[in-house]
Order: sequence, then structure tokens, then C-alpha cells
Amino acid sequence: MRGRVLIVAGSDSGGGAGIQGDIKTVAALGGYAATAITALTAQNTLGVFKLFPVSPDFVAQQMRVVLSDIGADAIKTGMLHTAAVIEVIAEVFDDYGIGIPLVIDPVMVSKSGTPLLDTDAVLALKRRLLPHAEIVTPNLPEAMVLTGMSEIRDTSDMRRAADLIRSLGARSVLIKGGHLESDEIIDLLSTDEDEIIFQSTRIHTPHTHGTGCTLASAIATSLAQGYPLRDGVARARAYLEQAILTAPGFGHGQGPLNHGHTARIFP
Repeated sequence: MRGRVLIVAGSDSGGGAGIQGDIKTVAALGGYAATAITALTAQNTLGVFKLFPVSPDFVAQQMRVVLSDIGADAIKTGMLHTAAVIEVIAEVFDDYGIGIPLVIDPVMVSKSGTPLLDTDAVLALKRRLLPHAEIVTPNLPEAMVLTGMSEIRDTSDMRRAADLIRSLGARSVLIKGGHLESDEIIDLLSTDEDEIIFQSTRIHTPHTHGTGCTLASAIATSLAQGYPLRDGVARARAYLEQAILTAPGFGHGQGPLNHGHTARIFP
């Protein structure tokens, strides 16, 4: 076991996304997962039925006690829900997290359409957390919210969105192109040094619950274990692809992935 990852995110009672999916991902890739839970949800593959926020002070305390004792080699954020929670996370990061790679998955809406980030929290995310980010991993709707762009239709638009997000202070951005209408999935990684296009065949399946959480956590684990960013993203995408291909088929809606199947493939 190597690579300590502190996950700051919401709980998914269905186990496919959020804290539960993150822990499974980190463990499958050989890392150690600690958590600070930002919200509780009652959800399954059909949707989010209720959300119960955790107080900002308690979110901060969870982070502080972990970082002051166990420490972390990477920090990953998921559903943050409110501006107040984002503010305290930024304060704790200022005290304990400088020098630790921060992976931000800007979770805004669940796959079933439930809003997971308050409107005023978007400004707080851009102002307080993005400047600390080693990498931000928005899908296309999230990238449009972060940039104010009205549409993202192709790789040229993805490139512009990545540049705008990096202008907010993030060191690198992975724009996920899954919402483009194509049989190929195109993701664009933009850094100060270069740009990398990742391309793979689209897997047509309803069992994609938790893909964004899983990818970001796999990237965070790879960074915690010392992988260069480009290699870490490639490793995370390969892990996610196998988790989708071997999904167990649970539930009556957007089913969960198989987080554990490929653990032995990725040293």
C-alpha cells in the first residue's frame, strides 16, 4: 500500500459514487484512503432522493485531524455543495495542504439531474480552490459553468475552455468529452507545458454511475504514488474503462462500476 489520499466529498448510500466509490478506487489502485464527508445522500441507481449537508466546521475538523496525524500525498475533492464548505476547505488547505497535489472534480449535478452545488458555491470554487488545483476534471456541462461558455462542441471549444479554467489558477485541466455525440470519447489534458488528447472507443452501457468520481480518484491515487501527471491520467482512464466493461449490472437505473476487478493490473 502506497499513496495516502484524503477524499473530501459526499456520501453515496448506493455505493457507486462519492466517498464510497472513491475509497474503492483508491484501494483498488493500492493506495490508502482517508475521508472528510461533506454531505450525506439517500440515493440509488435511480436518483438522489434526499441530501443532508454536513456543517462546514465539522468538514474542516475531519480534514484537520487526518492531515495533522496521518497526512496525505494527494487531496481529492468531489461534491462540496455550499460556498461555506468550500471556504473552510480552502482555509484548511492553506494551513495543511500547501505542496500536496489537489485534484478537483467540480461535481455540480448528479447523473439523474439533481443539483449538487449551490449557485453561489461556483464563485467560491473558482476563487478559493481552483488556484490551488494541480488538476481540475470537469465534464462539458461543468466546464461551461466554470467558463461561462454557452456551448462546447468540439476539441477546439474544449481547448478554449481548458485555457479559461487554467487562467483561474489551476495548473492543469482535464476536459472530459463524454457529452460529445461521437462513438469516440475524447478527453483533453491541458497544462502549462503541453496538451495531450486521450481517445478511446465509447462503451454503450447504462452502467456509468460514478465515472467522474472514479476517474478523479484514480488520478489522485496515481499522483499520490508519484506518477507523472500524463501517466497518471492514462492509468486512471485505463482503470475506469475496465471498471465500466466489467460493471456488475446492479440496480434499475444508472448502475455502478466494478471498482475492484482490475486492481491486480495496476501496480
